[in-house]
Amino acid sequence: MAWQDRIELNPAVLAGKPVIRDTRLSVDFILGLLGQGWSEADVIRNYPGITRDDIAACLQYATEILQSEKIYPTATA
Repeated sequence: MAWQDRIELNPAVLAGKPVIRDTRLSVDFILGLLGQGWSEADVIRNYPGITRDDIAACLQYATEILQSEKIYPTATA
């Protein structure tokens, strides 16, 4: 499964933030919940419109974005 099947970037939804398709749940919101210690089961129980595949797509999206980030080291004193 590709994240593009489940994550959409639509300027008409949450000002274009990446969201789980057909919801207003943003990728960063879901990642934030996981970062706070929520399990997949907790997320699905509290947001029954999403699935494990939606959560996996959020993680895949974040991974791809971070891998494409360019880092330019600076000189240290």
